[in-house]
Amino acid sequence: MSHHSPPLAPSMQLTLRALAHLLRYPDAALRAHLPELRAALQQEAALAAPRLAELEQLLQRLQHSSGLTVEAEYVELFDRGRGTALHLFEHVHGDSRDRGPAMIDLLQTYEQAGLYLDADDLPDYLPVLLEFASTQPAEQARAFLHETAHIVRAIFSALLKRQSPYACVLAAVLELAGEAAEPVPVAADPDLDQAWAEPAAFDGCASSGQTRPDQPQPIRFVKPSKPSHQGAQT
Repeated sequence: MSHHSPPLAPSMQLTLRALAHLLRYPDAALRAHLPELRAALQQEAALAAPRLAELEQLLQRLQHSSGLTVEAEYVELFDRGRGTALHLFEHVHGDSRDRGPAMIDLLQTYEQAGLYLDADDLPDYLPVLLEFASTQPAEQARAFLHETAHIVRAIFSALLKRQSPYACVLAAVLELAGEAAEPVPVAADPDLDQAWAEPAAFDGCASSGQTRPDQPQPIRFVKPSKPSHQGAQT
């Protein structure tokens, strides 16, 4: 009796790890590994050629611009802009107290898969999510990424609005999640003084990044059926 196994999803493990690194702070240590990131993206070929070409342009910029320039641009883009923040729960919960339980749930998801974070990383940091997804089978990784696609799309749209070369990284994440990299309308970032203002008590959830801002927008994380015992690679 013959047995036909279902077709395996294309591997995206190396690509997810490369994208995770590209979204981290581009210090000298990271820039030293750019050739390895390029090789991983090309070797796995999980993304279409036009997207790989865009990522190559970003790699070239990081490799050939001065370290001070790319580091300053990164801080201005990701650390000083709410709409482009890489901590996903900021886009859903803002500074409300709902963010804490959501972080704990996500951390438990990682630990059940055998991943334990560095002290400097928060569980909702997009590079961490991508590294976790890279440890899962391709179909589970795609489903996991799909759960955050509405937030990733909002960040992608904000990056496009700012004409940032990093937009292609978020576009690649959307495509690996089985989503089209299509922008949605985004609100302007608040003034810096307003962004750092003390939040009101019981302020509730922010609606930025939600597909239906007037409705609750839960994020459900897929639990691995067979926990992986790999650690996050940084």
